[in-house]
Amino acid sequence: MVENFFSQLKGELFHHNSFDTIEEFAAALHDYIHWYNTTRISTTLGGLSPTEYRAQTLTA
Repeated sequence: MVENFFSQLKGELFHHNSFDTIEEFAAALHDYIHWYNTTRISTTLGGLSPTEYRAQTLTA
């Protein structure tokens, strides 16, 4: 699972961007992790974002 995350992180963040400072990299990494954990659509979650999936699970 962790290997899958890092593979996606490298493919979606590192290979498409260049960073001039550590601060730029840290901000981009923070934004990516926030997006990954809250709004990305996941096929393994039935096409829902993690936030939507958790909300659906809590109401069931």
